[in-house]
Formats: sequence, structure tokens, C-alpha cells
Amino acid sequence: MQEYGLFIDGAWNVTEEKISVTNKATGTEIARISAAGEAEVKKAVDAAEKAFKTVKLEPYKRYEILMKASQLLKQKQKQMAEFLSQEVGKPLKEAMAEVARAEQTLILSAEEAKRMTGEMVPLAGAPGCENRWAFTMRMPVGIVCAITPFNFPLNLACHKIGPALAAGNTVIYKPATVTPLSAVLLCEIFAEAGLPAGFLNLLTGSGSKLGKLLTEEERIGFYSFTGSPSVGKDLLKNAGFRRVALELGSNSANIVHHDTDIAATAGLCAKYAFANAGQVCISCQRVYVHRSVYNEFCDQAVAYAQKVVMGDPLDPATDIGPMISEEEAARTEEWVKAAVALGAKVQTGGKRRGAWFEPTILTDVCPDMSIVCQEAFAPIFSIIPYDTIEEAIAMVNNSVYGLQAGVFTNSLEIARLCAMKIETGGVIVNDGATFRTDNMPYGGIKESGIGREGPQYAVKEMTEEKLIVFKF
Repeated sequence: MQEYGLFIDGAWNVTEEKISVTNKATGTEIARISAAGEAEVKKAVDAAEKAFKTVKLEPYKRYEILMKASQLLKQKQKQMAEFLSQEVGKPLKEAMAEVARAEQTLILSAEEAKRMTGEMVPLAGAPGCENRWAFTMRMPVGIVCAITPFNFPLNLACHKIGPALAAGNTVIYKPATVTPLSAVLLCEIFAEAGLPAGFLNLLTGSGSKLGKLLTEEERIGFYSFTGSPSVGKDLLKNAGFRRVALELGSNSANIVHHDTDIAATAGLCAKYAFANAGQVCISCQRVYVHRSVYNEFCDQAVAYAQKVVMGDPLDPATDIGPMISEEEAARTEEWVKAAVALGAKVQTGGKRRGAWFEPTILTDVCPDMSIVCQEAFAPIFSIIPYDTIEEAIAMVNNSVYGLQAGVFTNSLEIARLCAMKIETGGVIVNDGATFRTDNMPYGGIKESGIGREGPQYAVKEMTEEKLIVFKF
């Protein structure tokens, strides 16, 4: 049995308490990792503080380290993908794609290290300031606490760690308790890339226990969290004057107008709904389809769903693996049963076997059903008809969330109307709400969060603007 420690101040630390890491497809234990406590949190923050205050890491050196880390990650792609596939239950082809994205995220972060620019301030435009110059600089906040979820444990970690290091910060890294193996390998990669001790510190353990300890640690200057709205709200409340970036939940919606390619769009929506067993923040959960093409869309979506291959995540032919736990699959099953009891119809799927849940499509749902109004985080989506585009927009906006929405239409006017009226952080025209590239600003409004990810935008979040004025 392989055992791993905590990466603190450039060294691996072992504790008595251990966390069991399981293969989500088989339920078997594949590794154990040390669990951090109060002493380890203090040690990690001490190391991060010391490194920030004493080690001068110039922007070009940060660039070199991040680029080297990307290259090493590419070399270890197969090993990392197998870790992801086992600890998440993610199909191997999706795991390989996540590693490839993470490589790019680190490259994008490296490039931002060389673009830490400020701006000139035209003080001479104000009376009495003729003999003054002024400009701004971006200054690192200090220690960044990166808290990541289980669904994309590698790429979302790179979206937090990469920009933090590019900006000149040090990092405390808390991965999801159930997916720590990719975090261990990522820390090994950064160490091999030449990152000085103390710049990246790994703490694994109970989310509630470590979360409390980390928010009580006043030396941390910034929190970047991806996870549930309830935990995000607590973090925001406890952070005080310290800044936060929160990427929280969503029940992402898509509008399908009658003038688009229905067969292609139905297949794409289904693909987006079932990717990573639906455990994606911008998974396709609600699809509003014009009534004139509703039946055709349903038929095409069901046909796609019935071809999806469930199986061993390590099998290259597998399209969908298990959910992260049997408890989550059981919760999904209860939501479906509750919807059916209120009149919803299961067009395909709907059955559970342990942690495995079939690709599922529902119709005849109501807005207040949990499977519609809450974040499903499961391989399931609902198809709902609409008559006017204004009605569709109103239904999309009838949500406490506002991360991204998709609009499929060949009408420029409808696309413009949706872009202006839909209340989300992003509106994706002629692709699904699930679309994301790693260089775009990504984040939501309402209960979907605060701030934006994407290295260019995260660097700004993780720095403070400082004004410099010269009188001569």
C-alpha cells in the first residue's frame, strides 16, 4: 500500500492520522495519505510566510518554473491521468484531456508572470500637479489559500496555484479529501521544476476541520475556493477584510431555438450533461427547447444517451464512470424519484447501481423540483419546451445561480437579446453552457460566486494595485 505525506516547506511530512484513498470504480483502497492538523497548518503557513518575505523570485524565474512544471506534467501525463481516473472515477480519455488542459493553464500562468504591468496616471491633468509623475504597480497579496474540489482536481488546482505563483505569492494548497493523489504528484512536479521551499505547501485532511483552521489563520491574504455555495458563504463570512474568489454552484441552462441544427445540438447537450458523470459546475442541466422542435430534440437526445458506454474508467472505450460516491448517487436517485412522484417522466436512464447512475433525461418537470432548481451534479438533464424567446430567457433567469448559459440559434437578433438579458457570468452562443477554455474569464453572479478565474484575470484578483507618485 502506497503512503504519502504532506508537502510542507519543500519536504514531505508524515502524520499519525491517515486518509484512505479509494478507486471510485471498485471501492478498493489504493493509497493512504497523511491528514493535517493544527500543527501542520501552522507549519505550512510559517513556511509560506517565510518564503514570501525572504526569497526573491523574479518574474522571469517564476515564468521559467511554471513553464518547466508544464513540461514535466506533459511527460507524466499518463501517470497523472491514471491517478485522476482512479481517484475521481473519471474516464481515462477525460482524464487525459484534463491533464492536457492543466499543461496549458500552467503555460498561460507562466506568460502572465512576464506581464505584471501597471499604468501611468496623468496627474498633470489636475491643477497644481504639473511637477509630478505617477504610475501603478501590481503587488502580490502574500499567502494564497487554494481550496479545490474533487471533479477537476488537477486543472482547477493549476488555475489557482499557477496565477498565484505568477503574481509572486506563496500558496497553501488544500485539495478535496477524496482526491489527493493528483495533488501529491503536482507538488512533486513543482519541486522538480525548481520552485523554492515554502512557495507551495500541501495540506490534506477533513474539509471542515482544515477549513476552520485556515480561515482563522490571519496571515493568509487571499482565498480561492471552488466548491459548494454553503461552504463558500461560510468562507466569505469568516474571511473578514481578506479577499476571496469563489466559484460555487450552478444549474446551467441552455436555450435551443427552432432555427438551429437540432440533431447536432441534442447530441452536444447530452454529451455535456454526461461528461464526468455530470459532476461539472457548468454541466448541461436544463435545456429549454422551442416547442416546434421539442419532440425531435427529445428523440435525438435519448438516442445519444442510449449509446453512452458505462464502464471501467481505465478502459479507453468508457464514456461515463461512477459518481464520486454511492451517497451522491443515492441522493440523485431520490431527486429523480421525487420528480417522478410530482409528474416528471424519465425518458431514459434513471436507475442506480451502487455509485453508478445511468445517463438520464427527464421531461414534464416543474421549476421547483430539486432536479431543476438545485445543482444536480449528476449525469442527468431536463428538457423543457418554450413558445417565445422572452419566456425562455425568463426561465433561464429563474435561478439562484448565474454561472454560464448556452444559446443555440442562427438569429443574430435572438443571440443579441439573450446575451444582453440572460443573468449569468457568461453567455455562450452556438455552444453549450459547458464550454470553457482556460484563457477566458470564468465565474458567475448570484450564488454562483465572486471573482473570475483564467490566469490573466486570476493574477489581478491575487494582486493589489499600488500607486507610486514622484514630485520633482
